[in-house]
Amino acid sequence: MTESSRFTEADYYQACFDSRAYMNNFYCRPEGHSEEKNYLTFVLGCLSRTFSTGQYKGRSLIEVGSGPTIHTVISACEHFEELVLSDFVDKNREEIRKWVQNEEGCFDWKPIIEYVCEMDGKSSSDVEVKLRQRVKQVLKCNVLSENIFYPESIEPAECVITSLCLEAACKDLQSYRDALCRVAKLLRPGGALVMVGVLGETFYCVDQIRFSCLKISKANVEDILRNLDFTVQEFNIFLAQDRENNKVSDFEAFFFLVALKSTKTI
Repeated sequence: MTESSRFTEADYYQACFDSRAYMNNFYCRPEGHSEEKNYLTFVLGCLSRTFSTGQYKGRSLIEVGSGPTIHTVISACEHFEELVLSDFVDKNREEIRKWVQNEEGCFDWKPIIEYVCEMDGKSSSDVEVKLRQRVKQVLKCNVLSENIFYPESIEPAECVITSLCLEAACKDLQSYRDALCRVAKLLRPGGALVMVGVLGETFYCVDQIRFSCLKISKANVEDILRNLDFTVQEFNIFLAQDRENNKVSDFEAFFFLVALKSTKTI
């Protein structure tokens, strides 16, 4: 059996991904999962620095592959009038909707929101209200489909975020290239692409369930963005610590990047 034939694809996620276990394991505290050594703190810090400048703002922000989480748009929400979140897995979208509607039993994002707001110098209660108000849609998405949001049609946005999505959805580098090209089309010319991803990872686990990941390098990502006519503004790396004892994943590094789409129209 080839490696690609064992790749955990969309149907496996729909059947086996435990949204609440994922949040409990990886997002119940700002440090993230204990075996991944402050990766979440790294990501939240990068997002805070990026959006606190006010350089990236506009009418709309789209996140492709939100999972069941809202952490990537906490620092951004003040700078965009409308937020569109999305995921392939039905239970993930339901978790987001529960939080947005403040339903009883929704996941408690307060520790993460308070941590981010302390960095941003904002009131956590104000940001929580604003975030709930500005999430306008939670859509089904499939990055392997030509129209990611089919049958919906979405206007291009000033900013697109994708976090820990493409490596999990794409079983080979060509699929990853194609998916990133589709994500790029969601951006207006001159818009900002914000990516969070993992380098050198082949798997991660949610409780005892194992999911595949496409092993990619920094050079892979930079090459694809260059060919899509993006200019990388920053590319930050968080190297794995104590990798040999990490049972939840085998990542070599997390990355955070910001890239600007060319203003040229085709």
